[in-house]
Amino acid sequence: MTAHRTVRLVLSLLAGFLLAGTVATVTATTAQAEDGYRFWGYYQWTNGQWAFSQKGADAYVPADGAVEGWRFALGGAKPRVPRAAGDFEAICGKTPAETGKKRVAVVVDPGTPEDAAAGETPGQATGTCVVTDPASNGAKILAAVGPVRIEKGLTCGVAGYPAKGCGDQVKNINVPATDAPVTLQIGASVGSSAKPSSAASSEEDSGTPWTGIVIAIVVVALLAGGGLVLNRRRSAAK
Repeated sequence: MTAHRTVRLVLSLLAGFLLAGTVATVTATTAQAEDGYRFWGYYQWTNGQWAFSQKGADAYVPADGAVEGWRFALGGAKPRVPRAAGDFEAICGKTPAETGKKRVAVVVDPGTPEDAAAGETPGQATGTCVVTDPASNGAKILAAVGPVRIEKGLTCGVAGYPAKGCGDQVKNINVPATDAPVTLQIGASVGSSAKPSSAASSEEDSGTPWTGIVIAIVVVALLAGGGLVLNRRRSAAK
């Protein structure tokens, strides 16, 4: 059995366990050594917590107001969920709703240095509001956040991380019981057409009060013209 097929099997079994509510619990107080894989896990924020997706990103269509999560980690029997909460308001609150489109908040967590393969360095966890067509699936929404590397149907890299490898098996991993929470770096929204006008943006970005300058020029011109007329009248009177 190839490594990729084994990854698929493990994830399928994990999804089945979650569905049946029979996920094994860790009885030890410290992390236990086990065999696992490095991979991007796909999650949805449901009832105030992350839930491992029961469908692949290309088969799941999130609703307007949903929060999608992606986490890269060394995983075993227990899912390694994103380390930040799925706060839709924090991610999409400043992005206005648009007719005929949906807003989906996306959390991308590259994981910890301990999760990374040799030579790889994970970036900061991010939150992005994606404004897209109501029929867009999870895969299309993730692709709007950044380039996605797909190999043999698996999501192997997100926004260039990791640069290589896909579902690699790792022997004797130590999975922590919990991960310390992190603060998301909230980026600009993607796909929104609600942008300021070019004129307003140019004036605000440059910091130059062009309206005031134009008014001042007009006033000076009027004063100069009035003075010229007055001088002509005085000359005529002489």
